[in-house]
Amino acid sequence: MSPVNPFDDAGTARAVVDEGGTLVGWNAGAERLLGWTAADAVGRPAAEFLVGEATGAVFDPEALRWHGLVTLRHQDGGSVSVWLLAHRTEPDGGGPAEWLVVSPLDGDLRHPADDPLEQAGLLQSPCAVAICDDRLRLRRMNDVMAEVLGLPEEHVRGLRLPEVSGRPQSAEIERHLRRVLATGQGHDVQTYVPIGINGRMNAWLARMSPITDAVGKVRGVCLAAHDFSEQYRARERLQLVNEASVRIGTTLDVTRTAEELAELCVPALADFVSVDLLDPQDPGGEAFAGRPTAPVALRRTAHLSINPGTPEAVVEIGHVDLYPTPSPQADPLLAGHSIVATTEADDLAQWLTWDPRRLERIKEYGIHSTMSVPIQARGLTLGVAVLCRFRRQDGFTPDDVLLAEEVTARAAVCIDNARRYSRERETALALQRSLLPRSLPATAAVDAASRYLPAARAGVGGDWFDVIPLSGMRVAMVVGDVVGHGVQASATMGRLRTAVRTLADIDLAPDELLTHLDDLVVRLSAEAGHEGSPGEVGATCLYAVYDPVSRRCTLARAGHPTPVVIPPGGAPRQVDLPVGPPLGLGGLPFESAEFELREGSVLAFYTDGLIESRERDVDAGHRLLCEALSTSSDSLDETCDRVLHRLLPTGGAPDDVALLLARTRGLPSSQVSTWHIPADPALVAPIRKQVVEQLERWGLQEASFTAELVVSELVTNAIRYGAHPIRLRLIHDTATLICEVSDTSHTAPHLRRAKTWDEGGRGLLLVAQLTQRWGSRHTAEGKTIWSEIALLDEG
Repeated sequence: MSPVNPFDDAGTARAVVDEGGTLVGWNAGAERLLGWTAADAVGRPAAEFLVGEATGAVFDPEALRWHGLVTLRHQDGGSVSVWLLAHRTEPDGGGPAEWLVVSPLDGDLRHPADDPLEQAGLLQSPCAVAICDDRLRLRRMNDVMAEVLGLPEEHVRGLRLPEVSGRPQSAEIERHLRRVLATGQGHDVQTYVPIGINGRMNAWLARMSPITDAVGKVRGVCLAAHDFSEQYRARERLQLVNEASVRIGTTLDVTRTAEELAELCVPALADFVSVDLLDPQDPGGEAFAGRPTAPVALRRTAHLSINPGTPEAVVEIGHVDLYPTPSPQADPLLAGHSIVATTEADDLAQWLTWDPRRLERIKEYGIHSTMSVPIQARGLTLGVAVLCRFRRQDGFTPDDVLLAEEVTARAAVCIDNARRYSRERETALALQRSLLPRSLPATAAVDAASRYLPAARAGVGGDWFDVIPLSGMRVAMVVGDVVGHGVQASATMGRLRTAVRTLADIDLAPDELLTHLDDLVVRLSAEAGHEGSPGEVGATCLYAVYDPVSRRCTLARAGHPTPVVIPPGGAPRQVDLPVGPPLGLGGLPFESAEFELREGSVLAFYTDGLIESRERDVDAGHRLLCEALSTSSDSLDETCDRVLHRLLPTGGAPDDVALLLARTRGLPSSQVSTWHIPADPALVAPIRKQVVEQLERWGLQEASFTAELVVSELVTNAIRYGAHPIRLRLIHDTATLICEVSDTSHTAPHLRRAKTWDEGGRGLLLVAQLTQRWGSRHTAEGKTIWSEIALLDEG
């Protein structure tokens, strides 16, 4: 023993044998025992040092520990009978396993009766007690410690703790023992180590106290170990259940929830986990209510292993496999409860006789225990989770089953919630898309393109857009956003869009239209309430009307983001427009603004989901939008895609997004003709003649007969029933001829059924029959009666 290092290993004969049986380590204690130097022994087969057969346990390469009496060959030709203890160890840096073989050299030394280490009175304690000397070699231990270690005291006396256990955790315990020996102060340590021949992991509270002689000198250390594994495992189970409530169900996505279940269980509960789910019986339907029948079709949704790449898995993610009975997947679903199978009981092999590939994986990776837990929630069977152990030597206990069922039950509720959310989202999205325009109408006033993107994570909202042809070649453009998400928001959006189209048909000014729409939202809120409490229906909206003849645009908004205009060759800018309150507040006024647009100007209408996000404020969103719109492009569709790519995150927008781009056209003055008509019925015939002549100049002779009749009727009615001044205007494009008669009277005409003997009442009926549509709109000066004559043969 060196006085410099009192903890050297000269008191133990130690050798290291590789998996091939060759000696790769030989210490001074081994030389002291057998006389062979390290140079003589290392590299030789260990079997050369054996004389005859070993007494005691049979050497098992798969075991973790072996001990017994052997006879070894001494260097001088004689033989030595010794007790050996061998541990299977895994190198820290990886690589093949090795066997550490030790034997105590000083275990049989006699000590004086007054030795404090011999007089220690703890050996009858119900705790596991071990006493180490000042070299930290085991001097005494009680029967409880011998039972824990699975080794008799007389054979391990003189060994250090790492040599007794063969576990790397023991080196940490020895470091704490050395601290007590050096300081003379007691120390407590909690550790979780495998102890005993079965390698079962136990939690220990190690209380270390110095042992002193009569003069107070520290002569050794007493180690008393208290097994609190049950309390430790209960705390672990509680912590795992708590983690399950936090880590599982972070998203409303079925696949991600299954992955979170696997991530929670590996390695805390198992070395490999697979999650297989039943597909709904019909698209958009519920999962199985009750228990399915064999064979069971399951889709692999997630799996995870402690080994990189999950090599134990036979089925790929997303693949559907058919599981018969018996099998780890089908049997628990048919039984309705968890099932544990082990290789020791041979039921695991019987389970997998139907699939040789799976049975081969069981043998290849040494899987010894499997626990199959059905995934059930709200009376529905959703799938099964299969947990396997191969690196952990202990099998699944009843407490492990209860823990797995608790964690799986939480995951099942989250999976069911995710499926219900997905079904509701698909329903709301289908409703939303059915209520939005499938394509934008072709008009003479604007070229338009649009995009609608539902929220990536939240429920489908109530964003909408529309392009509505109006009389006189004008066009209305609207963008709106209903507060909230889900089917209710989509349904409310549909009602508001229908209301806007209805109000647009009667040609209300933008501010008047928003006033009527506000009244509707107030009524919808009242209807949505229950038990006397008001509802929470609200919306924002922007409504614009563009006239290609005058090239003027009138806009009004109700709490909606400001539109952006890009003049030809100019920079994008926000339109200066009064804000207006959101729809649903009731009783507050809306203001409109009118401005002229050069032909080729682009108007950008959008909902707040495009510019608002957690990463930036609204002003920054507006700047990004203007930057995206500043790049000129002849294609509005390309511009839409560029805007979405520039402003929205890769994973999708957190809120619904509606985008509408419209490039204005101007109607040339050569396609418009206007007459101011005196209040003289005798002048109707000359007006008809001038209309025919104008149509001939336009090359629209085929429409002359119909136009002459319509103009005659409308002008005659205006002279007879309207107020002066009266104006006649003809407008045409390639497809439509429009006849408009305006006067200062606010009384609107209407169709009526004339009796046989009535002399009048048939004029408007004739107009309705000859034209593709007709109507009236109120103006600031009075009203305008209009009709549209189709120029193209629809057949």
